[in-house]
Amino acid sequence: MNILNNIEDTHYSLPSGRVRGRGHYAIIVAGGKGLRMGGEVPKQYLPVGGVPILMRTLQAFHEADEDMDIILVLPKDQQEYWEQLCAEYRFTVPHRLTVGGETRFHSVQNGLALVPDDAEGVVGVHDGVRPFVSKEVIRRCYDAALEQGAVVPVVPVVETVRQLLPEGDSLTVDRNLYRLVQTPQVFRIALLKEAYRQPYRPEFTDDASVVEELGHRIALMDGNRENIKITTPSDIQYAEFLILNS
Repeated sequence: MNILNNIEDTHYSLPSGRVRGRGHYAIIVAGGKGLRMGGEVPKQYLPVGGVPILMRTLQAFHEADEDMDIILVLPKDQQEYWEQLCAEYRFTVPHRLTVGGETRFHSVQNGLALVPDDAEGVVGVHDGVRPFVSKEVIRRCYDAALEQGAVVPVVPVVETVRQLLPEGDSLTVDRNLYRLVQTPQVFRIALLKEAYRQPYRPEFTDDASVVEELGHRIALMDGNRENIKITTPSDIQYAEFLILNS
């Protein structure tokens, strides 16, 4: 994967051929401080295969759809560092920047504010530290969201699952009844905007939970197992393995 592009293009431009207010949007949320990595550099900027994680994530969406309008949500105090990285790595995937909020919910709200209220099409929300989402998963989720309104990629649970009971006991549950949720979670634009007009609640753990509060059904789509959320040092090691064997 070649993500070191010609520096002559600006990474803040709208994708070529895009009519503002129509089409596919991607909100990439990257507000984590990376404390579980044990270092000062937030995990989204750590290199895997010699390239920062966040750049690989944006490139995945650009390769899935070159006309994708990518909106990157970063904490204000990290945006200058991101600009320096873009210059250093000659990274020019077209995207727009906005400021992160107090929580992920508020960060998505800020990203949605850059999508016109009368826009047609769909918008996906993706974790900035999931660089290995496949192009096929992105395309399938976006296509399905046009018809079904709300689509979430998932993968089967492959290990035994036990439920913790209030009295301290536990019991085995049928793992076939559960799925692990990934991103991008993709929605019709009007639906996601309506959902994010609701007041914030701690129970909103992802975008699907916000949309579900409106009573809308969430469709499930097969994800890809490699689409991990990089959180710990062992995840970095696995990411390097994936790149070496890609």
